[in-house]
Amino acid sequence: MTAGVREQPRDAGRPRPVARLGPAGWLTALVLLTGVGYRLWLLAHATPPTNSDEATMGLAALHIARGEDFPVWFYGQQYMGTLEAYLAAPVFALAGGPSLVGLRLPTLALYAVFLLLAWRLTLRLTGDRWFGLLVVALLALGSDRIVKNQLIAGGGYPEMNAAGVALAVLAVDLATGRPGRRLARWAAWGFLSGLMLWVDPLVLPYVVATGALLVGFRRRELRGAAGALLGAAAVLGAAPLLLHSLLNGRNPLHAVLAASGANATAGWAERLHGGLLLGPPLGTGFCDPGRCATWQLWWALALPLLLALGAVTAWRALRSPAPPESAGSAGAAESGVSARVAAAVRLALVLAAVATVGAYTVSSSAGLTPVESSRYLSCLLISLPALLWPVWTVARDGLRQVADGRRGVRTTLARSVAVVLLVATVGTAAHATWRAAQTAPATRAAEARHAELVSTLRQLGVRHVRAGYWTCNRLTFASAERVVCAVVDDDLLPGFDRYPAYRREVDEAAAPAWVAPAGSPLADVLDERQRAGNLDLVTIDGWRIYLPR
Repeated sequence: MTAGVREQPRDAGRPRPVARLGPAGWLTALVLLTGVGYRLWLLAHATPPTNSDEATMGLAALHIARGEDFPVWFYGQQYMGTLEAYLAAPVFALAGGPSLVGLRLPTLALYAVFLLLAWRLTLRLTGDRWFGLLVVALLALGSDRIVKNQLIAGGGYPEMNAAGVALAVLAVDLATGRPGRRLARWAAWGFLSGLMLWVDPLVLPYVVATGALLVGFRRRELRGAAGALLGAAAVLGAAPLLLHSLLNGRNPLHAVLAASGANATAGWAERLHGGLLLGPPLGTGFCDPGRCATWQLWWALALPLLLALGAVTAWRALRSPAPPESAGSAGAAESGVSARVAAAVRLALVLAAVATVGAYTVSSSAGLTPVESSRYLSCLLISLPALLWPVWTVARDGLRQVADGRRGVRTTLARSVAVVLLVATVGTAAHATWRAAQTAPATRAAEARHAELVSTLRQLGVRHVRAGYWTCNRLTFASAERVVCAVVDDDLLPGFDRYPAYRREVDEAAAPAWVAPAGSPLADVLDERQRAGNLDLVTIDGWRIYLPR
């Protein structure tokens, strides 16, 4: 592997001017805008539905905007950094207060960055603009699970994909010896790596894979100023984690393992079912909201084949002394990327995807909560160009052979399978997107009912309440802390308060009210107290408010 920088031409890696985008380029721009517009429409409909965990991040952003607190970790735990809160805090400050839209605008911006960088990475690896259009089109779609990962400011997920694909793009530029601002690129790669170590370690397989690529191609350069700068930038990015750990003597790795289910028990049958059958189609956007129909599980069978095919083709291209013309080398050379580097990056992305699926499968979360914990596979979208590139080349080259009059049973069969696979991928993801969009009116109506709850509490002069976990912080955030809530369980016993100051304030209040969703177990218990004459009941659509006498 080469270690110098001078062998590349002066214009290596420069993007084409806008005037030469061509039909594929302009269609890609249209699809990109459509993907962002679809998510803007979801935001206008308060979709996907918010919850108390997202409200906890919003409260952290509110405290930062006011200068009252500067949390390192998500309230109530010692892992998952609060980058989303720091991004939303300026929005709250400029808007004059918190809101769900203000909290999600930074996550929408992160999605747009992810889409742009994924398109750039695809072109850098393949040089095929029509394939870049396919990748962007798939990433513009958004099932229920996908838009939750991308828009909900619940900690980590909106940042990971943008950071992971940025690491891959930087690795391509650095490995090919692209001239200009090289020290800045080394520093950016190091800073993003350290930052993601603080924010959420789920992206670590991609940090390790792209880091190994840099060591393999640029080890000599890393021995000098580049390596020192990379290390310093990584420490800076991870500074919140490192400082907190040093000052408090706590190891955040223990908390991460506990959250992944390391302290729970799940059988291997359940783990394999959740990690290999349910997880991949749910986590990569092929399922309906909250469930996966049997016919949508086909992606779980296709994914291992795509991983194997992607690894084999990338390895052959990497080991080949002369890059084959049909393996993307022409396109890679056109974009200024050597065929060996392109193959190495594709292999790194495939191996990172394998590590992601493997780590999820061995965790107890895959067996205990496969539907919800499938979000842990969010980073698989970073590997999409590497997974689909071999299939695309078979379909493309097969069509070219047919056009040239060269037909054969093997060529026809391979091309047919490849085309069917690509069509099924787009079609299944589009169907899941349609089903997710259909939930928007109901979600908007539910958000309106919650807004009525906040308004009613304010009209009643209620300042302090007790409620369930999934009600409390959402209520406090929606009211901008004008209503403060303490958590109780279904037996009216103290529950898990992520921000203990709220419980202290409620405990000191003279006569806190109670709030419960209509029809919930908590409402049943409080109804008994109300019938006994201890509470007065105020009902609104979907909610029950209990006032002490």
